Amino acid sequence: MSSWLVRLAGLALGFTAATAAAAPAVEVWRDPSCGCCAAWVTYLREHGYAVLVHEDAAMAGIKAKFGVPTTAASCHTARFGSYVVEGHVPVEDIQRLLQEHPQARGLAAPGMPMGSPGMDMGTPERYAVVLIGMDGSVRPFAIHGPGA
Repeated sequence: MSSWLVRLAGLALGFTAATAAAAPAVEVWRDPSCGCCAAWVTYLREHGYAVLVHEDAAMAGIKAKFGVPTTAASCHTARFGSYVVEGHVPVEDIQRLLQEHPQARGLAAPGMPMGSPGMDMGTPERYAVVLIGMDGSVRPFAIHGPGA
């Protein structure tokens, strides 16, 4: 495929080659039987991220390895550089995390909130994305959904 067709395809998806090149590589650990996790991976790829997927049914061990507190747990765990991103976190929050670069373990969208990326079925709900502190504490980072 010629380079101009690749660029045109990228523009059609809403990102340029420069955006894709600027996005960090991402590793995602997910249970192979979870469809919403696969949908979140697709969402990341649609936003220009290169994603390496690890399928592992023993997700509790992955979460413990990366310091995800049980109060922030969701169905999949990702690594963006040194940060952990737990669950269905929107790209704009990930971009803000990477831009602001706070002293933290990362972000989480606890549970599986309806209307979050990859959870597009059902009635959208209001949900919080939390910042996971280095000590495992959590505090609000962003609010999404109806009325946010």
